[in-house]
Amino acid sequence: MFADLLHPAARAPGAAAAAPYAPLPQPRARARTGMLLAQGLVLAASVAAATRIGSADVGWTDLGRVLGARLGLGTEPLPPLLDSLVWDLRLPRVLMAALVGASLAVCGTVLQAVTRNALADPYLLGVSSGAGAGAVTVVVLGFGAGTLGITGGALAGALLAFAGLLLLLRRTGLDSVRIVLTGVVVGQLFTALTSLVLMASADADTTRAVTHWLLGSMAPARWDAVVVCAVVTPLGLAAALLCANALDGLAFGADTAASLGIGVRRTRMLLLVVTAVLTSVAVATVGAIGFVGLIVPHGVRFLAGPLHRVLLPHAALAGAVFLVWTDALARVAFAPREVPVGVITALIGVPLFLLVLRRRGEL
Repeated sequence: MFADLLHPAARAPGAAAAAPYAPLPQPRARARTGMLLAQGLVLAASVAAATRIGSADVGWTDLGRVLGARLGLGTEPLPPLLDSLVWDLRLPRVLMAALVGASLAVCGTVLQAVTRNALADPYLLGVSSGAGAGAVTVVVLGFGAGTLGITGGALAGALLAFAGLLLLLRRTGLDSVRIVLTGVVVGQLFTALTSLVLMASADADTTRAVTHWLLGSMAPARWDAVVVCAVVTPLGLAAALLCANALDGLAFGADTAASLGIGVRRTRMLLLVVTAVLTSVAVATVGAIGFVGLIVPHGVRFLAGPLHRVLLPHAALAGAVFLVWTDALARVAFAPREVPVGVITALIGVPLFLLVLRRRGEL
């Protein structure tokens, strides 16, 4: 049904202007499966290659020995220092980059359909600012400790920001333009609260560390945080896939979606909650990383087409590969100093953001 709607010949006059992006022909099922398998292999190779990259060289044989010994395959273990470098530091970091990249790309794909705004990303609703404020409050004021404590604080802040957004929109409804404007206001509010909490702390070292973390960094990633993301990210992707047909309808507007039997308000609420949870977990573990949810869906849409049951898994894999290599670049570009990965994504994302604006005729 939605494939017919998305075909250029089936659009009603004026529908092209209403859609947030130009529809593309859908690749055949076999080609789509081949593309997914190819992306999966690229992701696996990227994770392995990025694990070797760093200040100390790790060979392919060394990497295989570490994995074999840790997984009980009977291979001879490496010396403890090198084993800990690979297993306790690099591998969790690379896996975290893959999981966060997948989460942010899925969030961006969902939000661009729900808001009918091609410039939407996971930080559109101010949820990331709320998550950052919650996590910083836990760290600076000592309300909790450990990964679960910080994640809980971030989730509480994200849901508070989300509740504030809904409260401001309770009379006007979830109109795409109002969502954008209200999300900016909510984001600025929680950014100010984060600054206020930091200023209230007399510990200069903590303030400096938290400020660096808020720019986005995979350095704090450990196995407990990876486990949390490894549970939340697939669940969020599965929830989005269950709503794939609804996302196709919402991309053409609430009226079109309602005429196709979609419960617009209920579906929007569900999807906004999913993006809030995914974003809060990402911010709690690695800080704020922008532009991944903006640029990855646009790039993948050229290859996978606009149908969300196809687009979502492709976007997740592409986002994972993108952030794995972005983090690797952040580690080695200015070695021995490490650049926050959020800085690298911004340097890449800003020109692409301007390109999207130019293609839409808004620049």
